[in-house]
Amino acid sequence: MLSAQERAQVAQVWDLIAGHEASFGAELLLRLFTVYPSTKVYFKHLGFCPDETQLLTHGQRMLEAVGVAVRHMDNLRAALSPLADLHAQVLRVDPSNFPLLIQCFQVVLASHLQGEFTVEMQAAWDKFLTGVSVVLTEKYR
Repeated sequence: MLSAQERAQVAQVWDLIAGHEASFGAELLLRLFTVYPSTKVYFKHLGFCPDETQLLTHGQRMLEAVGVAVRHMDNLRAALSPLADLHAQVLRVDPSNFPLLIQCFQVVLASHLQGEFTVEMQAAWDKFLTGVSVVLTEKYR
């Protein structure tokens, strides 16, 4: 899936994110809700305030799942299987929302990391997150 260089770029960006999971995740969710209001249907319990506890908590949980994927790039299916089951069978999230989430996440990365988030890193993250999305949608029937 990813070349050695792409893996290194994904890990390098993740190192820059580390410690900011809650705030980046909350910003990601707010951007998602703003740009794609229909996605809010899955998060009715979350508000629109960036420092809201529930928003920060869910944002952190989302990015912690990305961290699991980063640490298990060699075996995404096994690492993300419980999350794939949850989204497909319990939450029944429309899989067309995952590309929207990827797009918003990359905007958040670019806005915070700016010059450190090079075109090559963006391409590596796009490829990586697309792989995560594929794994998360495999359990849909």
